[in-house]
Amino acid sequence: MTVAGCKPPAPPVNDDTLVSSTVNGVTLVHRHAVSAPGEFTPVDESYRALYDASVMTTPDYGGKVVRYLENGKPFQVLGKVENNWLAIAEPDDTQLIGYVPMKAGVPSDRYEQTLRNDRPRPRRATKQVCVDVGGASKACRKANTATWILD
Repeated sequence: MTVAGCKPPAPPVNDDTLVSSTVNGVTLVHRHAVSAPGEFTPVDESYRALYDASVMTTPDYGGKVVRYLENGKPFQVLGKVENNWLAIAEPDDTQLIGYVPMKAGVPSDRYEQTLRNDRPRPRRATKQVCVDVGGASKACRKANTATWILD
């Protein structure tokens, strides 16, 4: 009686196959479709999206769009990568789902302040100084300039 053991073939690799990559001493788990970054600086902080940003497979605009961030929704920043992009994950998760530009979000604790600072400020009316120059005529100048305008 002979028993032969064969190792089953490895499952085929597709875009959804999970792989791990080590970059700068940090191990990242990601789908095969998402490229590993060349540089990685850990951040591990909760951010909120400032606009509906595209999540890309590479840390540049040359990759494919994986999904979109929703304006105001939280996401986890795993780290900063090359080209000033952020490696991101779902909230409270560690699996890399893709990359977004650094300007796509802000730390969650600074989100409200960032929105307040971004609102247009009402302009104050500029004070005009006017003098009569005879008859029905007058000359006026705005307080912040030295130019007089004759009416």
